[in-house]
Amino acid sequence: MRAIFIRHGESTGNAGVPCHDLATIELTERGHEQARAVAASWTQAPALIVTSPYTRTRQTAAPTIARFPGVPVEVWPIEEFTYLQPARWNGTRSAERMPHLERYWQDADPDYCDGEEAESFATLLRRCEAALDRLAAMPAGSLVYVFGHGQFIQAARAIVADADLDERAKMRAFWRKGEPPAISNAQRVGFHWQGGRWECAPALAA
Repeated sequence: MRAIFIRHGESTGNAGVPCHDLATIELTERGHEQARAVAASWTQAPALIVTSPYTRTRQTAAPTIARFPGVPVEVWPIEEFTYLQPARWNGTRSAERMPHLERYWQDADPDYCDGEEAESFATLLRRCEAALDRLAAMPAGSLVYVFGHGQFIQAARAIVADADLDERAKMRAFWRKGEPPAISNAQRVGFHWQGGRWECAPALAA
């Protein structure tokens, strides 16, 4: 089976607007345009469309869902990685959060949890593994479009492509200070389940 993961389009958080609730951040107009472009680009109807419960992914998936009205849609727990407790980021801009981000990623402790409503890097990997297991159980030949978040997709790719690295090494590879995100808005990353194992396919831009 094949799964194509799609990061949500540009959100208000990506555009630098302070956020108060990660689950309800919405797309910008550019993000909506990216979502429409993704929907128009598909050459094949999927067997299933999956989204995270967060608003920005559901908005990104909406044009694809409208294009394939007969395809079932499911919401899975594939939401973004929340590694800092809300008290550290609520109502802040990225520059204000930077000291906390630097400390977290430089320590690179996969079992560390920053506090209430945060999760450890190891827990993120377990969530990704659970999603990949669900996809692997789909019938052979299935195609699934999975609308998710950048670091979740990055973690799934690390599980598949960097299987030889331990969790600390995977975590160290995540931090990209001053560099563009590893998965850009509306970027697609393919995974192929074949012969009892996952393989990564080339990433596509919308």
